[in-house]
Amino acid sequence: MPARSDPYRRPALEERGEQPSPRQLRVAEAIRHLLAESLAKGELHDPQLDAASVTIAEVRISKDLRHARVYASELGRPLSAASAAALERAAPRLAGRVARALHLKYAPKLVFVADALFDRADRIERLLLEERARLGPAREGGEDEPGA
Repeated sequence: MPARSDPYRRPALEERGEQPSPRQLRVAEAIRHLLAESLAKGELHDPQLDAASVTIAEVRISKDLRHARVYASELGRPLSAASAAALERAAPRLAGRVARALHLKYAPKLVFVADALFDRADRIERLLLEERARLGPAREGGEDEPGA
Protein backbone atom coordinates (compact mmCIF):
# COMPACT_ATOMS: atom_id res chain seq x y z
CA MET A 1 0.00 0.00 0.00
CA PRO A 2 1.56 3.35 -1.03
CA ALA A 3 2.27 5.89 1.68
CA ARG A 4 0.17 9.04 1.61
CA SER A 5 1.41 12.46 2.60
CA ASP A 6 -2.00 13.50 3.99
CA PRO A 7 -3.37 11.11 6.63
CA TYR A 8 -6.91 12.45 6.03
CA ARG A 9 -6.68 12.01 2.26
CA ARG A 10 -9.09 9.47 0.98
CA PRO A 11 -10.27 9.11 -2.58
CA ALA A 12 -13.31 11.25 -3.15
CA LEU A 13 -16.60 9.47 -3.56
CA GLU A 14 -16.59 10.42 -7.22
CA GLU A 15 -13.12 8.86 -7.66
CA ARG A 16 -14.43 5.58 -6.26
CA GLY A 17 -17.52 5.70 -8.47
CA GLU A 18 -19.88 6.43 -5.55
CA GLN A 19 -22.24 9.31 -5.00
CA PRO A 20 -23.07 10.85 -1.62
CA SER A 21 -26.44 9.83 -0.24
CA PRO A 22 -29.25 12.37 0.03
CA ARG A 23 -28.75 12.40 3.80
CA GLN A 24 -25.04 13.14 3.44
CA LEU A 25 -25.82 16.02 1.09
CA ARG A 26 -28.54 17.37 3.39
CA VAL A 27 -26.37 17.20 6.52
CA ALA A 28 -23.33 18.65 4.73
CA GLU A 29 -25.36 21.61 3.48
CA ALA A 30 -26.85 22.17 6.95
CA ILE A 31 -23.32 22.11 8.44
CA ARG A 32 -22.15 24.63 5.82
CA HIS A 33 -25.01 26.99 6.67
CA LEU A 34 -24.45 26.63 10.41
CA LEU A 35 -20.69 27.26 10.15
CA ALA A 36 -21.18 30.25 7.84
CA GLU A 37 -23.75 31.72 10.22
CA SER A 38 -21.48 31.23 13.25
CA LEU A 39 -18.58 32.90 11.47
CA ALA A 40 -20.71 35.78 10.16
CA LYS A 41 -22.15 36.54 13.59
CA GLY A 42 -18.73 36.37 15.26
CA GLU A 43 -19.95 33.76 17.75
CA LEU A 44 -16.48 32.24 18.12
CA HIS A 45 -14.99 35.31 19.82
CA ASP A 46 -11.64 34.82 18.10
CA PRO A 47 -9.95 38.08 17.04
CA GLN A 48 -8.27 36.36 14.07
CA LEU A 49 -11.59 35.13 12.71
CA ASP A 50 -13.37 38.40 13.50
CA ALA A 51 -10.77 40.32 11.46
CA ALA A 52 -10.98 38.00 8.42
CA SER A 53 -14.00 37.38 6.25
CA VAL A 54 -13.97 33.58 6.05
CA THR A 55 -16.21 31.89 3.49
CA ILE A 56 -17.32 28.26 3.77
CA ALA A 57 -17.57 27.01 0.20
CA GLU A 58 -18.38 23.34 0.67
CA VAL A 59 -18.63 20.59 3.27
CA ARG A 60 -18.13 16.91 2.48
CA ILE A 61 -19.14 14.42 5.13
CA SER A 62 -18.44 10.70 5.52
CA LYS A 63 -21.17 8.09 5.28
CA ASP A 64 -21.27 7.62 9.05
CA LEU A 65 -21.47 11.43 9.54
CA ARG A 66 -18.48 11.38 11.91
CA HIS A 67 -15.92 13.16 9.71
CA ALA A 68 -16.46 16.35 7.76
CA ARG A 69 -14.03 18.12 5.47
CA VAL A 70 -14.78 21.86 5.36
CA TYR A 71 -13.48 23.87 2.39
CA ALA A 72 -12.88 27.47 3.47
CA SER A 73 -11.34 30.59 1.97
CA GLU A 74 -11.03 34.23 2.84
CA LEU A 75 -12.97 36.74 0.81
CA GLY A 76 -10.83 37.71 -2.16
CA ARG A 77 -7.77 35.64 -1.23
CA PRO A 78 -6.67 32.17 -0.14
CA LEU A 79 -7.08 31.08 3.47
CA SER A 80 -4.20 32.46 5.52
CA ALA A 81 -2.23 30.27 7.91
CA ALA A 82 -3.42 32.33 10.88
CA SER A 83 -7.09 31.91 9.89
CA ALA A 84 -6.60 28.19 9.28
CA ALA A 85 -5.05 27.81 12.74
CA ALA A 86 -7.91 29.76 14.31
CA LEU A 87 -10.46 27.53 12.56
CA GLU A 88 -8.65 24.41 13.78
CA ARG A 89 -8.71 25.78 17.34
CA ALA A 90 -12.44 26.45 17.04
CA ALA A 91 -13.23 23.08 15.39
CA PRO A 92 -14.22 21.20 18.59
CA ARG A 93 -16.61 23.97 19.69
CA LEU A 94 -18.07 24.19 16.20
CA ALA A 95 -18.51 20.40 16.06
CA GLY A 96 -20.44 20.49 19.33
CA ARG A 97 -22.70 23.23 17.98
CA VAL A 98 -23.28 21.24 14.82
CA ALA A 99 -24.22 18.09 16.72
CA ARG A 100 -26.62 19.97 19.00
CA ALA A 101 -28.24 22.03 16.26
CA LEU A 102 -28.69 19.12 13.84
CA HIS A 103 -29.52 16.55 16.54
CA LEU A 104 -26.72 14.24 15.47
CA LYS A 105 -25.75 11.28 17.62
CA TYR A 106 -22.04 12.06 17.24
CA ALA A 107 -20.29 15.39 16.78
CA PRO A 108 -18.45 15.23 13.45
CA LYS A 109 -14.70 15.81 13.45
CA LEU A 110 -14.27 18.97 11.40
CA VAL A 111 -11.13 19.25 9.28
CA PHE A 112 -10.68 22.65 7.65
CA VAL A 113 -9.05 22.70 4.21
CA ALA A 114 -8.07 25.74 2.18
CA ASP A 115 -10.40 25.92 -0.81
CA ALA A 116 -8.40 26.37 -4.00
CA LEU A 117 -11.39 26.46 -6.34
CA PHE A 118 -11.46 30.26 -6.61
CA ASP A 119 -7.70 30.37 -7.17
CA ARG A 120 -7.98 27.86 -10.02
CA ALA A 121 -10.89 29.76 -11.58
CA ASP A 122 -8.92 33.01 -11.36
CA ARG A 123 -5.89 31.36 -12.99
CA ILE A 124 -8.00 30.02 -15.85
CA GLU A 125 -9.55 33.45 -16.35
CA ARG A 126 -6.08 35.06 -16.51
CA LEU A 127 -4.90 32.47 -19.06
CA LEU A 128 -7.95 33.10 -21.23
CA LEU A 129 -7.43 36.86 -21.09
CA GLU A 130 -3.75 36.45 -22.02
CA GLU A 131 -4.68 34.23 -24.97
CA ARG A 132 -7.34 36.70 -26.16
CA ALA A 133 -4.81 39.53 -25.92
CA ARG A 134 -2.27 37.50 -27.89
CA LEU A 135 -4.77 36.57 -30.61
CA GLY A 136 -6.45 39.97 -30.77
CA PRO A 137 -3.73 41.89 -32.70
CA ALA A 138 -3.20 38.97 -35.10
CA ARG A 139 -6.88 39.03 -36.13
CA GLU A 140 -6.81 42.79 -36.68
CA GLY A 141 -3.71 42.42 -38.89
CA GLY A 142 -5.76 40.99 -41.76
CA GLU A 143 -5.22 37.27 -41.27
CA ASP A 144 -7.94 35.10 -42.71
CA GLU A 145 -10.37 33.92 -40.11
CA PRO A 146 -11.87 30.46 -40.37
CA GLY A 147 -15.24 30.47 -42.08
CA ALA A 148 -14.76 33.93 -43.66
